[in-house]
Amino acid sequence: MVARRKVAVVGVALSDCGRVDDATPYALHAQAARRALADAGLDRSLVDGFASAGLGTLAPVEVAEYLGLRPTWVDSTSVGGSTWEVMAAHAADAIAAGHARAVLLVYGSTARADVRAGRRTGTLSFGARGPVQFEVPYGHTLIAKYAMAARRHMIEYGTTIEQLAEVAVQARANAALNPEAMFRTPITVEEVLGGPMIADPFTKLHCCVRSDGGAAVLLVAEEYAGDCRTAPVWVLGSGESVSHAAMSEWPDFTVSPAAVSGRLAFERAGVRPSEIDFAELYDAFTYMTLVTLEDLGFCGKGEGGAFVEKGRLRVEGGELPVNTDGGGLSAQHPGMRGLFLLVEAVRQLRGECGERQVRRGDGSLPRLAVASGTGGWFCSSGTVVLGAG
Repeated sequence: MVARRKVAVVGVALSDCGRVDDATPYALHAQAARRALADAGLDRSLVDGFASAGLGTLAPVEVAEYLGLRPTWVDSTSVGGSTWEVMAAHAADAIAAGHARAVLLVYGSTARADVRAGRRTGTLSFGARGPVQFEVPYGHTLIAKYAMAARRHMIEYGTTIEQLAEVAVQARANAALNPEAMFRTPITVEEVLGGPMIADPFTKLHCCVRSDGGAAVLLVAEEYAGDCRTAPVWVLGSGESVSHAAMSEWPDFTVSPAAVSGRLAFERAGVRPSEIDFAELYDAFTYMTLVTLEDLGFCGKGEGGAFVEKGRLRVEGGELPVNTDGGGLSAQHPGMRGLFLLVEAVRQLRGECGERQVRRGDGSLPRLAVASGTGGWFCSSGTVVLGAG
């Protein structure tokens, strides 16, 4: 059997984010890609693998062409917000098996600017074909699906709306430490509860922000890691899982596919949830954070409400800092945000996060992190465990 190579993340970057009215999605892809390559200190000629989704008719062919790349390994997996964790897993496997030496993952979106300019509406439609045809006639929006799942958890386990609001409050507290976050002003539980209702029980601040922005992550085989200007962050293990397309086929609204992807990722990495120093979790809505914490094993099923209400998610004083940049609830959320989770996780493990830098109890830098993305309406999950070099 041929030995599998270790795989490292050596370059990460964001494009301009937040309010970007004068750039195309292609331009944001290019900006993030250039910055990630510069971060690694590697020339783009080394890149022979490319992964992208969400842009162009022939993604990732069109985006690779725009970036001047001619990859011999490609991935266009598109499973919503978990796309990038799933792609990172695929890329790591390809590199480990010798099918690629360096894979670039890139995303960019002008979701906010497009609505502002009237190029699209504020409500994303997945159409009315296939399984969703049985739900669309009833006005069952994406937000409503998450809201129904949250309400089920509240009924099953006594989770309160105040506990869900705490997720938003603590995400904003972390964003206050991030100069690049879109919203940094602290908020209270009362302010979350008092906002306009979007989909019961979610008020506005239970929902992610709408922003523009892009991100890029460069993974390489271990023999190239020593040539980089940055310390390598190793991909230790990953897992992926899908659950359902129609809500009627979801066995349990209180269990997400992260329960499977997380278990696989931790088993393959050889670590336990209790060893993780911080977590970057997809948070289009507050309930996503809470249920993902349960499903990854940071607390028991039904215990998420009690877990989050103690301030555990904060960078400052939290037992398990979560979404250390402010997450999709406060930092940025330009559509499929999963790649931003990986960027923040790598920056934290490299000790580059300034005021929001996570520290262990002894003051040292974190050693282990998990990034877990969620797609659709809890339809898919990808989880990646990362370790410092």
